Amino acid sequence: MRLFVGLGNPGAKYARNRHNIGFMAVDEIARRHGFAPWRRRFQGETSEGALGTERVILLKPTTYMNDSGRSVQEAAGFFKIAPGDVTVFHDELELPPGKVRVKIGGGIAGHNGLRSISAHIGNDYRRVRLGIGHPGVKELVHGHVLSDFAKADNDWVATLCDAVAEHAGLIARGTDATFANRVHLAMQAKGFLTKDDNGKE
Repeated sequence: MRLFVGLGNPGAKYARNRHNIGFMAVDEIARRHGFAPWRRRFQGETSEGALGTERVILLKPTTYMNDSGRSVQEAAGFFKIAPGDVTVFHDELELPPGKVRVKIGGGIAGHNGLRSISAHIGNDYRRVRLGIGHPGVKELVHGHVLSDFAKADNDWVATLCDAVAEHAGLIARGTDATFANRVHLAMQAKGFLTKDDNGKE
């Protein structure tokens, strides 16, 4: 069994924030693959389904970003899911908009959601880093991540979430490099990315 965690903040006020792209990605996985209706538990919302032969629990913590780890720890503990079978989908400032990288372990690069998860379950989980771009200076970061995507961003955000959902089974199987490459090719096909990059770290 796999636990896929989308990071974001709960409520309509935050729904289109850049910080919420993790929520958007797992929502699209649930929709595309016909997962069960969302239900409230583990200080979050969960939906269950299958990606190929893998059973997957989707989780959206509703603790607010900075306390995401409490929800992840509760769900992982209940299902006896090891950190290596947890995948976290989150916004990444250090990647250009629409770029995806996959890594296991490593630093948290100042991301409060990852900091909380690492504090609760350790650091050995998989991260699917969804690029949202950097505003340029550190002082603007807070406002950048907690602002809505611009209308001009809607097409690439939708394409990215669709590609992540389409190829999510590859993550469930642990074929990270293939997943990242397929997502990159899907973005490239729509004209959003040009450089060749398989997305593996």
